[in-house]
Amino acid sequence: MKKIQMVDLKGQYEFIKPEVDTALQKVLETTSFINGPAVREFQTDLENYLGVKHAIPCANGTDALQIALMGLKLKPGDEIITADFTFAATVEVICLLNLTPVLVDVDPKTFNIEIGEIEKAITPKTKAIIPIHLFGQSAPMDEIMELAHKHQLYVIEDNAQGIGATYTHKDGTKAKTGTIGHVGATSFFPSKNLGAYGDGGAIFTNDDDLAHFIRGIVNHGMYTRYYHDVVGVNSRLDSMQAAVLKIKLQYLDYYNERRKEASINYTRLLSGHPNIITPYRNSDCNSHVFHQYTLRILNCDRDALVKFLNENEIPCGVYYPVPLHAQKAYTHDGYDEVNFSVTNQLVQEVISLPMHSELTLCQVEYITNKIKEFLG
Repeated sequence: MKKIQMVDLKGQYEFIKPEVDTALQKVLETTSFINGPAVREFQTDLENYLGVKHAIPCANGTDALQIALMGLKLKPGDEIITADFTFAATVEVICLLNLTPVLVDVDPKTFNIEIGEIEKAITPKTKAIIPIHLFGQSAPMDEIMELAHKHQLYVIEDNAQGIGATYTHKDGTKAKTGTIGHVGATSFFPSKNLGAYGDGGAIFTNDDDLAHFIRGIVNHGMYTRYYHDVVGVNSRLDSMQAAVLKIKLQYLDYYNERRKEASINYTRLLSGHPNIITPYRNSDCNSHVFHQYTLRILNCDRDALVKFLNENEIPCGVYYPVPLHAQKAYTHDGYDEVNFSVTNQLVQEVISLPMHSELTLCQVEYITNKIKEFLG
């Protein structure tokens, strides 16, 4: 059996090597390394794939979130509601812009932001909600957009883990995650479902004016060279990364289907065990693209299981071991532990298994057998 990887980037590269090598060589030969044709071509392909009017590439996913917030012209002290159980980048950018993060608990089934907790947290200072499509599963966007409309709030989708997921609205229409709110942001970090060979990100919106403003922000506030109309940043996707992403975008649906296939096998082999809760998935299988396959381990030492799997050459991850409200950088006296009961439970129980498009049934069977061997 091939060595198990948490993410098999080498195997993925070998599958598309001729196309990638040709695309990279073309960039080298043209020497258009910044804002070259490859960036414009990838942007157009991404807009067509997502069905969104504007995709604005940028340097990384954290920048994408920050620039999306900058584009909304929020003021210091404005409150942004987001989930406590996620990666720090979401709250990091809020603080960098002198906005106020308001962390709320999550749904124990989906790990996504809990609608009732959002509503309870809304105050006159609230200006936006950032839902995260955590681990690749779409957040409840209909309910979030209804709340936002009711209270006149912006919605910024953190789609760093969910690109390619399809959300089905209550009326039966469908939309790609990241394109439903006022603005969306994603990451092309190498381990993502659509990953570059370095850093990269993008911002999505259907708002023409917002898109124009953001295009200036990502390029030092310039629309005409050396004329700075707005305060901007230096956050451009380079042509080498765009060339890789253009190739890989053609395979994104295939990659996501392979991940779903692996998730189905994991769930089939682990379901029914009293110490395991397998990932929840809506009846619409397209709403989850399994950036991570994350179990909850009950009444057992999760950390001992991590150690056991590593000893058996099975990589795994704990995403995330410390909730944001307890992180040194973001904690404050205003937080009450009683309001984070689900998150506090999840950080003790979650474990993410190897998940990528090159995962084989043989590997999944080995991993699940070892888990069941440990749990008994």
